[in-house]
Amino acid sequence: MKGIVFTEFLDLVEDKFGLEMVDKIITQSKLATEGVYTSVGTYKFTEMLQLLQNLSLNTNITIDDLLLVYAEHFFSVLEKSYPDIMAEYKDPIEMLASIENHIHVEVRKIYPDAELPTFEILERTNNSIIMIYKSSRAMHHFGLGLMNKTFEYFDATASIVLEKIKEDGTEVKFTINKN
Repeated sequence: MKGIVFTEFLDLVEDKFGLEMVDKIITQSKLATEGVYTSVGTYKFTEMLQLLQNLSLNTNITIDDLLLVYAEHFFSVLEKSYPDIMAEYKDPIEMLASIENHIHVEVRKIYPDAELPTFEILERTNNSIIMIYKSSRAMHHFGLGLMNKTFEYFDATASIVLEKIKEDGTEVKFTINKN
């Protein structure tokens, strides 16, 4: 997992819960890195999972809800870091439909060894899209948060239904209808 995901997560934890919480979740976790990350490094997903689990235990917020909040934070990072990519789209459905064939292609140019989820489009209209998310990391709520922020970015709203195809969350169907 790319280091930017770790550094931004710890920034979010500090912003929302304080520096003491950052120290606490790092100390409670068994991290080979000891919680030291660079944005361009690559680290094991198990470290992110430990940090999320410990934050959840200390805040009584579910991991899914923490991933939603983190995705909202991360979207703002993407918006600031990649305004040219964002400017290429005029509509949230168009942007979501381009994840695999454009956005992830651009991410791989910057981070060639990034392990990204896949999104398969089953159906698409001007106002709706049905996509299958697949990832061994089961961070579908992170994806849901990014989708929510995508609609917000375009001053639009949508109903997004998440349906687990596999109970462990490694395969999820998103049915998105623009309001």
